[in-house]
Amino acid sequence: MARDRVAIAHDYLTQRGGAERVVLALSRAFPAAPIFTTLYDEDGTYPEFRDLDVRTTALNRLSVFRRDHRAALPLLPIVSSSVKIDADVVVASSSGWSHGFRASGKKLVYCYSPARWLYDGSTYLGDSARAHQALALRLLGGPLRQWDRAAARSADRYLAISSVTQKRIKDAYGIDARVLPAPVNLPTDTSPEEADPALEPGYFLAVSRLLPYKNVLPIIEAFGRMPYRRLVVVGSGPQKATLQNRATANVAFLEELTDAQMASVYRRCSGLVAASFEDFGLTPLEAAAHGKPCAVLRWGGFLDTVIDGQTGLYFERPLVSDIVAAVEELSEREWDPIRLKAHAQSFGETVFVSKIRTYVQELLMESDLPVHH
Repeated sequence: MARDRVAIAHDYLTQRGGAERVVLALSRAFPAAPIFTTLYDEDGTYPEFRDLDVRTTALNRLSVFRRDHRAALPLLPIVSSSVKIDADVVVASSSGWSHGFRASGKKLVYCYSPARWLYDGSTYLGDSARAHQALALRLLGGPLRQWDRAAARSADRYLAISSVTQKRIKDAYGIDARVLPAPVNLPTDTSPEEADPALEPGYFLAVSRLLPYKNVLPIIEAFGRMPYRRLVVVGSGPQKATLQNRATANVAFLEELTDAQMASVYRRCSGLVAASFEDFGLTPLEAAAHGKPCAVLRWGGFLDTVIDGQTGLYFERPLVSDIVAAVEELSEREWDPIRLKAHAQSFGETVFVSKIRTYVQELLMESDLPVHH
């Protein structure tokens, strides 16, 4: 088999989230590139992957792992080390595993964060952690960190999704990474499909995986104190049942929406609310792309993607009282949709693709190899 010019690597394709969107953007930047991953669930992630060359490991034969990649935690270092990619440049989209895939050529890592499960396991797994997952982290934490740092050192270049991730990479690995923001999914001019015709405009929106560190619960509780306002939560995850049980009548839940439906949901909202400990503040940019402002936690990736007072507001703590105050202030202010949309445009896929191709070209030039997109 001929050696690939460029190959793409990703931890696992089992979810619909920002990281998976980045992989789709990478596939558009390098259409001939195969995608290597540990696990692939066609129904769990974006349908566009079905038309791409996705190559998985033997672990993918077990449906239990496709349904819940966290269950495979003790096995993933071994499986990841067994992946061998024969390509001139491997672009590894990684939050913990694909940077450990073995590459015959150069390796460029696009890092969302050094592994949350490894350096912040209690926050990542939360109360939903299974006993074997918690035990695995306790017993294997030291060896896993050694494996992780060796995997990081195998890279020729490191890119960070945000400035907070850049600092974490420096702290965890001693590597100086450049920041390249993820591409935002900008709306098209086509008339979007309605997510729910009965969903009256004017609600506030929370778009998130339903995990502990995403802090969706305090947002729901905040709207419990504001019965005159409505909240729509879009997402799925282990906390779903808990959140639904705590939600008041003015909170609705949606999941597994198409891109067109998501565009409709953003377009009809009054603003976005996010209280998560986020590596990259993607959802405020998606809201801004539809001319909508946001109220977000002053932390992490949001610091790179929200301009205070122009595209949104910050609140200081993921507490109910702070969220209530921020939503009330967001509602009282007037926001400029043109400025919001222009801000989102500066994070568009065209910018991302141009820069990632430049980084790949640099690595190919180091190997005296021409690049072909």
